[in-house]
Amino acid sequence: MINRIAMLSVHTSPLATLGGKETGGMNVYVRDLTQELSRRGVDVDVYTRSQNPATPRIQPLGERGRVIQVKAGPELPYNKNLIFNHLAEFETGVQAQAKTDHISYDIIYAHYWLSGLAANTLRRAWHIPMTQMFHTLAEMKNRVAQTPAERDPDQRVNCEGEIMRFADRLIAATPLEKNQMTWLYGAEADKISIVPPGVDLARFKPMDQRQAREYLGVPPEHKLLLFVGRIQPLKGIDTLIRALALVKKREPALARKICVSIIGGDPNPDSEVEQAEFERLEMLRAELGIGDLVTFLGAKDQDTLVYYYAAAEIVVMPSHYESFGMVALEAMACGTPVIASDVGGLSFNIEDGYNGYRVPNRDPQAMADKIILLLKHRVLRDQLGEQARMWVQHYSWVNIAEELLEVFEDTLYRFEH
Repeated sequence: MINRIAMLSVHTSPLATLGGKETGGMNVYVRDLTQELSRRGVDVDVYTRSQNPATPRIQPLGERGRVIQVKAGPELPYNKNLIFNHLAEFETGVQAQAKTDHISYDIIYAHYWLSGLAANTLRRAWHIPMTQMFHTLAEMKNRVAQTPAERDPDQRVNCEGEIMRFADRLIAATPLEKNQMTWLYGAEADKISIVPPGVDLARFKPMDQRQAREYLGVPPEHKLLLFVGRIQPLKGIDTLIRALALVKKREPALARKICVSIIGGDPNPDSEVEQAEFERLEMLRAELGIGDLVTFLGAKDQDTLVYYYAAAEIVVMPSHYESFGMVALEAMACGTPVIASDVGGLSFNIEDGYNGYRVPNRDPQAMADKIILLLKHRVLRDQLGEQARMWVQHYSWVNIAEELLEVFEDTLYRFEH
C-alpha cells in the first residue's frame, strides 16, 4: 500500500511561474499529480533545489502535499547542467529533512535525469524502490538539434542510460517513448510502464469564444492562431512563421483577418540560446513581411492561458520533438483543434482528421494547407474541436493518478518480494 511518496524535481519547482526558463510541462505534471494524489489520501513531499533563500522552505501543495526547498549550490537560478555538481548536497538535505520529520517513504518518483541520480542514493539509504520519468530524452533532442548549442551534453545522455539500468520502474508517456528507451538506451522493456500525463479538466474546459475574445481584447473579426511553448529552436516556431507567409501569399484576404499569438518564454530571456532564437524569429518575421500577423506575448499563467485557448480558432504545435505535448491536451480540453508536427508524443495524441491534423515535420507548405482548411471551414473546425474535447476526457488526473498508483504498488510489491 502506497501511503507516502518522495517526489524529486531537483532542477525546477512545481510552484515556479510557468513559461519561463526551465519551466513547462514537467512543472505542471508534478504539481497536478501531487494535488490529485493528496486528494486520494496519499502524502507527497516534492523535493526541489532552493533558488531563492527568501522563498519559504516548506510550502503546502494540495491537501497532503508539500514542496520542500533544499539547498544545493547557489540559491539562485542556475545552469541546470551544473546542478550535477551539487547533487550530493541535495541528497544530504533530503535525508536530513526526512529524519527531522521522523517519516519514511514507500517509494520515490523522480523526474528528469538529475532527479534520477539523486534518487539512486536515496533508494539505497532508505531501502525502497524508485520510479523514473524523464519527460524528454537527450538522445532524441540531439537527433533533431541543428546547431552544437542546441545539443544536450554527453553527460546527460550517459546518465540517462545509467538511470534506465538501476531504476526499479520507468514511466514512458507513450508507446513510442517506450520504444525509444529500448532502442536508444537498451532499457529493459518489461520494466517500462506506459502512463501518459494528465490534464486538469476543471481548469481547461470550453468557454464562450466571444467572451474569451472580449476578455483578451481580440477584435471579433480576427481569427486567432495560437502557439504555446518555450522560445527554442526545438519548438519549430520558424516553420509556423514560414507557413503564415505562404497563407498570406495564397489567401491574402484571409491573411488580413489572421492574428498569431506566441505565448511562452520571455521577450528578454537570459538564456543565450533562447535570446538567439527570439532574435532569429523576429528577423524571419520581418524578412517574410508578416510582422503585422505575429505577436510575441511572453509567458502567461495557466488561468490566463485558458482564455487564449478558448479564443483561438487553432492551436499550432510545429515542434521537431515532443515527448508528449501537454499543450495539445490543454487545447483539446478547451475544445480547440490542434495542428501539430507528426513527431514524438504528438503523433500519439493527435488523431489526424479527428481531433486535429498532423503534418510532416519542418513542412511549412503542409502546415499552411491545414491552417487554410480549418480557417475556411468553421463547421469542420467546430466538429474537430468537439471531438477533441470528448477524446481528452480519459486523460483526467483522476484516471492518470489511479494508473500511476497501480504501477507504484506493483513496483513496491516486486521490490519486497
